[in-house]
Amino acid sequence: MMEIVYRRCCGLDVHKDTVTACVSIRESGKGQKEIRTFRTMTSDLPVLHDWLTAYGITHVAMESMGIYWKPICNLLEGSFQVLLVNAAHISSVPGQKTDVKDCEWIADLLSHGLLKGGFIPPEPIRDLRDLTRYRKSLPAANAFRIRQHPAFLGGYGLAGGLRKGDVGGPSFGKGRP
Repeated sequence: MMEIVYRRCCGLDVHKDTVTACVSIRESGKGQKEIRTFRTMTSDLPVLHDWLTAYGITHVAMESMGIYWKPICNLLEGSFQVLLVNAAHISSVPGQKTDVKDCEWIADLLSHGLLKGGFIPPEPIRDLRDLTRYRKSLPAANAFRIRQHPAFLGGYGLAGGLRKGDVGGPSFGKGRP
């Protein structure tokens, strides 16, 4: 029998609309599992937090698939030790894949200390990254709007003889710094 490293832990299977959680409590030679599914709406996530707190959970692990883990991690990181695990490092459970089996598997691996969490930057760094990505996307979004402007006006018979340079200026489309 493998050693139990974390006696009160939780595995999360996160998706766009739901997160399935498996609480694993292993104390006094007895094991207890509780599984529950939560919605991922902002107003519903505190219910997940309170549920984990009620069980005295210390560690939470989830796969780092897509971007859906971010709000859950932001909510839980102040109260629990959160491990964001690369999905490739979690071997799939044989048989048909379900959210319940996945979260149970993650909880089992975590309880035995077999998961290694990836680096989660501190919140100020994450905020700075998000702001930088947003700023970088603005010129492309602005260029798209400028290109669409003559077509929009033309739909109302207002564009007349507009050319590309008339709307965006003479330097529009000539690589800006």
